Amino acid sequence: MHVLNGDATLTLFRQSNIRGEIVVCREMMCEGKVKYTDDPADFFASRSKHLEYHYGIDKQTYFTNVVKELEQLANVTREAEVVLWFEFDLFCQVNLLFVLHYLRSQLSTLPRISMVSIDQHPEVPDFRGLGLLMPYHFPALFEERIYLEEADLALAERAWQAYCQGDPLTLEAISREPGGHLPFLGPALRAHLQRLPSAENGLNAIQSYFLRKLAVSSQRWHDLYAQFWTDMKLYGFGDFQLDIYLQRMRSAGLITQQDALLSITGLGREMLNNEENYLDYISLEHRWLGGLRLLHSPWRWSERQGTVVKAE
Repeated sequence: MHVLNGDATLTLFRQSNIRGEIVVCREMMCEGKVKYTDDPADFFASRSKHLEYHYGIDKQTYFTNVVKELEQLANVTREAEVVLWFEFDLFCQVNLLFVLHYLRSQLSTLPRISMVSIDQHPEVPDFRGLGLLMPYHFPALFEERIYLEEADLALAERAWQAYCQGDPLTLEAISREPGGHLPFLGPALRAHLQRLPSAENGLNAIQSYFLRKLAVSSQRWHDLYAQFWTDMKLYGFGDFQLDIYLQRMRSAGLITQQDALLSITGLGREMLNNEENYLDYISLEHRWLGGLRLLHSPWRWSERQGTVVKAE
């Protein structure tokens, strides 16, 4: 059984003629609230409610397109092999943690679990994901797949638990550990932690990136996104997530938009200069990073120290 992260790879993978069933993970566990539980019904009920209320994702559509697809993993036999096709970025790595947790919590005996996870390809100079490959690339990657060991599964479970329980200090500690057969987990977790509000001005790494680019010159939103996908590809975010960031920054008065053109405001420049704090201009009432509710959270990312710190 092959587990693909998203539909972008589905057609290409089918054309590769690699044998086996296919499950598509259509989640974005790196976005919004997640709950740590071994009960999938409880997990998906909480998740669907959050996504519908705060992201406008229809609950019935979620259960049809996402949950029903993932539930196939609970039927894997111990004689089967589960092959995970997940990329190096934060988006994929958090989904990977969830899939491994789901398998461990739902199956009494785990089958063999292997993984194809790369961050570059010799024939794709600007590699950002498996969706950029050609069908004939997949068989060779399949033959070179790596089998996960118990230590890898235990590491993934600790990371998933810390992510769901909103424990940035444990995540930071895990990010510094040897990754074993999960070499991209550490960098992805550090990228996640840099989504915490900055200790210096309340902006996270993505918001700061957008403002720095717009401080140089106004840009069309699609040009700004293209630069983000090149410079910040470690996040793996798509239009949907970046649109949310820009909408929130517009609402806070950091940027303005006229048609497709984005411009930084005076307030935005003041924040870049650490003269204002983003948290004074937004509501964190329903903002979550995994299991960490940002409202009243003391945790910050210090750009100066390059670590998680506690606000005074």
